[in-house]
Amino acid sequence: MSIARIIALTSLAMIAFAANSLLCRAALQHGSIDAAGFTTIRLASGALMLWLVVRLRGGTHTGRGNWQSALALFVYAAGFSFAYGSLPAATGALLLFGAVQATMIGHGVWSGERLVRLQFVGLLLALGGLVGLLLPGLSAPPLYGSVLMLGAGVAWGAYSLRGKGAGDPIQVTAGNFLRAVPIAIVLNAIMLSGTCAVNAGFWYAVSSGAFASGIGYAIWYTALPALKATHAATVQLSVPVIAALGGIVFLGETMTLRLLLASVSILGGIALVILEKQNAEGVQHFVPANRL
Repeated sequence: MSIARIIALTSLAMIAFAANSLLCRAALQHGSIDAAGFTTIRLASGALMLWLVVRLRGGTHTGRGNWQSALALFVYAAGFSFAYGSLPAATGALLLFGAVQATMIGHGVWSGERLVRLQFVGLLLALGGLVGLLLPGLSAPPLYGSVLMLGAGVAWGAYSLRGKGAGDPIQVTAGNFLRAVPIAIVLNAIMLSGTCAVNAGFWYAVSSGAFASGIGYAIWYTALPALKATHAATVQLSVPVIAALGGIVFLGETMTLRLLLASVSILGGIALVILEKQNAEGVQHFVPANRL
């Protein structure tokens, strides 16, 4: 694969991942769909698109997903959607990314990995930025939405960890999306959610599932084998930044000083943890097998 193609595919994948935050926030902000409905349509359209991708690729691929991973996927998707009922796109993307990386790093440490001094500094810097973002104040994000998004990030981190070595990543992801749909339908029944209205929110959800998620994952998994572990990890630092810029341009959001400082602290700290890892095999523990 040429360098130009790698850059193009990677850039498209990062834009797609950031678009999930923008599409969800836009749909819920306009009130044309509720969080449960958005979750179900996103998962269903994502499952359909990924199934089509798997069929079009042909060949023999291993892995079909499983119900445990599907449950983790559903918890992520539901927490993501409900959190964006109150969080701006930039804040939500930053909290999600921080929680995912903290889960991955925490699992590595729990498994016996040792962090060097600068990695400890980076970890403390990232945690400090997260605490600073959530401290009470006029510009603090809503606590309820923040907790939901952090929970979504932990669920996605767990999903990523479960996905390592599970088989062909696109086929495994397709299987997990398909299994997550009936769980989301149960959520709709419990919440008495109406998902039948074909309006702007419906199409936002379809775009999030089919394109930002389904096509986004397919593009990412195509580029991923050509990227070094450190490059794959660090390039994902761009997703919260893209989401923040998109929120300002398309949703009319503003960048507060608190969010700016927290972003520098969290993203800079995580970058230190990733870049200071000397052992290539160790770095793999900090690279999500899947993304938002």
